[in-house]
Amino acid sequence: MSLLSDLTRIVAAGFESAGLDASFGAVQVSDRPDLGQFQCNGALAAARSAARDPRAIAGQVVTQIEGDRRLASASIAGPGFINLTVTGRTLAGYVDAMAEDGRLGVPAVGPSLKVIVDYAGPNVAKAMHVGHLRATIIGDTIKRLFRFAGHEVLGDAHFGDWGLQMGMLIVATRRRHPDLAHFDGTYEGPYEAPLSITLADLQEWYPDMARQVAEDEEVAAEARRATTDLQSGRPGYVALWEHFVRVSRASQEQDFSDLGVEFDLWYGESTVRDLLRPLVDETLARGIAVRSAGAVVIEVSRPDDKAEITPLVLETSHGAFLYGTTDVATIQMRVSELGADLILYVVDSRQSYHLEQVFRAARRAGLSGGAAMEHIGFGTMNGPDGTPFKTREGGVLRLGDLIDMVTNAAAARLEESDLAALYPGAERAVIARQVGIAALKFGDLVNNRTSNYVFDVRRFTALEGKTGPYLQMAAVRMDSILARAARRGLAPGAILAPHHETETRLLLRLLQLPEVIDRAMDLRAPNHLAEFAYEVAADFSRFYEACHILTEPDPGLQSSWLGTVRTSRRVLELLLDLLGIEVPARM
Repeated sequence: MSLLSDLTRIVAAGFESAGLDASFGAVQVSDRPDLGQFQCNGALAAARSAARDPRAIAGQVVTQIEGDRRLASASIAGPGFINLTVTGRTLAGYVDAMAEDGRLGVPAVGPSLKVIVDYAGPNVAKAMHVGHLRATIIGDTIKRLFRFAGHEVLGDAHFGDWGLQMGMLIVATRRRHPDLAHFDGTYEGPYEAPLSITLADLQEWYPDMARQVAEDEEVAAEARRATTDLQSGRPGYVALWEHFVRVSRASQEQDFSDLGVEFDLWYGESTVRDLLRPLVDETLARGIAVRSAGAVVIEVSRPDDKAEITPLVLETSHGAFLYGTTDVATIQMRVSELGADLILYVVDSRQSYHLEQVFRAARRAGLSGGAAMEHIGFGTMNGPDGTPFKTREGGVLRLGDLIDMVTNAAAARLEESDLAALYPGAERAVIARQVGIAALKFGDLVNNRTSNYVFDVRRFTALEGKTGPYLQMAAVRMDSILARAARRGLAPGAILAPHHETETRLLLRLLQLPEVIDRAMDLRAPNHLAEFAYEVAADFSRFYEACHILTEPDPGLQSSWLGTVRTSRRVLELLLDLLGIEVPARM
């Protein structure tokens, strides 16, 4: 049990003793620390329910609970707010119990769920760009958070490797390399010779082909035929497609590695290609899907819709499958083959309409089973002009170039502050990369995920303030204190009742960890983790400045303070790990 949970149980019992519902006893961290560490506002709601005076109700509750030995005081303020302060011994005891727990007082969920987190969404023929950043790091944090909570979690990159764009690339390749055996309809392979086509080639060809498809119906028809031939299993086209996937994925895996992001699955749209035809045929046979103007669609609108929701197209009049088809089949696969209980789609908020269509179609077709499906939407990373971040030339910045930008900025910050100046060059480069990635991730994750934010490399890489590098500095400082203490034969011990206001504040902060984890889980909101990590680091800094740990003459107090340092380090370490932020060995 957390301290907040136990206080809620104490106050809830007080309400029950007053003849009122226990639910009125919910306790929260105080909005007015000058009046108490915690507060309960339930007397006001209880008064409305029971038609009684709220201060009188609060007085009855306080009378019932003020004898609890964990409480230093219980008082009433205003129209009936109940303010609570716990004893220093109670505070120390709860932090000690937290320190002895491998999970720092955060209970594991039960029963656990099989959770699939769909995030990042890289595409064939495209290097990762800044538009992929938020999906990648928000999704990675949510995956880490659910896994820490005790769920069985699989992170899936959901590779965009099927559909019309593949047909377009095949046509583009045929125009430039018409003599390839891949285009000989009588040749059956094998296609062993390595192709010279690179990701750079594909990125150059694709925009030109997309423009031609949009402007010329003959070219569009050619691309559609190539797509249909690929989806029908034409050997040469399949071999080309495999090459496109291979060169694209190699580049993208490097960017993910630089970000410290890994996937359990690299499934793509193509993973479910064998399910597409049966999906269309079976939904038609069952009357779930119908033919409309030559296409196959599923009606997904509902009578209570406030805005029109158009049918989801499963198959075009040209016989091609679309993103919606593969998305519905992917749900079918995730439920029937992977056993998913919950599927979380970490996808740009602008895709909410499409995902709503897909979710409804999957439910209507009976393919989602009992699994829940959620869209975890997010806003955009913008430039100073308030529009999605671009290069100075107006193009989309590659993710690799963004990573290099923040790494170089972090290196300059370290040099300005004369940090790591005497370290070997290779170590300085590693630290700069770690600091740059921390700046990038924290600068994003500290924002409400549904909001847009402005990318500011100078502000994000600052070593002071609410930044990733500041959190790293705090963790390194904690490590340094513990290491210096160990060299002197000093060890962390049991935590005593706090002797200083900054110590009390830090201990109270640490004990909020279980509720912060729960809130971030419930809201699918990494910003609660980021904000709390900053608050822990800032409170520790105040504690460190006020309490001179390594020069404290009282051995018992010094040992207690070292225990506080160790517990603070573990809490901060957990939070940074959930955010995907590495801590350098030294700075």
